[in-house]
Amino acid sequence: MGLDVGGTAIKGLVIDEKGKIVCEDSVPTRVGEELLGCIEEIAEKLVRLTGKTFSGLNGIGVCCPGLVDENGIIVFAGNLKLKNFPLQDRLIKNLGVPVKVLNDANAAALGEAKFGAGKGYKDSVMITLGTGVGGGVVIDGKLFDGYKGAGTEIGHMVIERGGNACTCGRRGCFEVYCSARALTARTKWAMEEDTSSEMWKTYSLATADGRTAFEYMDCDRTARMVVNWYLKYLACGLTNVANIFRPQVILIGGGVAAQGSRLTIPLQKLVDEELFGGTDYAPVKIECATLGNRAGGYGAAAAVME
Repeated sequence: MGLDVGGTAIKGLVIDEKGKIVCEDSVPTRVGEELLGCIEEIAEKLVRLTGKTFSGLNGIGVCCPGLVDENGIIVFAGNLKLKNFPLQDRLIKNLGVPVKVLNDANAAALGEAKFGAGKGYKDSVMITLGTGVGGGVVIDGKLFDGYKGAGTEIGHMVIERGGNACTCGRRGCFEVYCSARALTARTKWAMEEDTSSEMWKTYSLATADGRTAFEYMDCDRTARMVVNWYLKYLACGLTNVANIFRPQVILIGGGVAAQGSRLTIPLQKLVDEELFGGTDYAPVKIECATLGNRAGGYGAAAAVME
């Protein structure tokens, strides 16, 4: 069983060893101490749907945003209003099955590596482009947890020294330039600067989003400039990741990944041009993730398969 704790809902699924979904469901998220009961509620609901009991599960994986240590303690998760919360031990005690709690970006990376676009690769990195920028690293088929299970904060490496302020307190972070929020903000700024832009035909400052510039890039100079600006920074961050980990593939997830080849083809070209040592010896592919919003659930389930 894999449970993905989000800000508004907990999405859960049960899969077999090949990744086939046996059942799935969701419940609204309750935060703070009430999260424990909420997780137990969806777990019990899913077990009933399987027609079995908890003893019929290999285990339950739970992923959530925030910092999770190697013992499944949620060190800090602001959106869930939790700090130093021993979620894993409490679930094991209450449900009587093996439980693994991990960060949601790490889970998504593991899910894609085991059952999604990274399935054919031993080494992969998943980058999620959403409200922020998250990421997870899989090396030789296993999730890289980092010291004390802290994982990686790829979104908070600096790609513009002294750049725009980030919520983490630093300036110029990858997240500040390459999240879907950053792309939307840049699009709106460009529309204000160019009131004759074709983007105004179907979008306003209230409705423009991360898709807008991509939709008009072929017919509007301003939209194309926005896309090129975004791709330049995104390629910078991806090249840094490629040079550090040298994975076989970097997978792009999140809402921006819906652009498909319009995103990956130019990104591949830019990364190839800047990749240390070039592409002849150890090329790094850029591809879109395929599991969508199920990636976290798949990865959480995969975490208790090992």
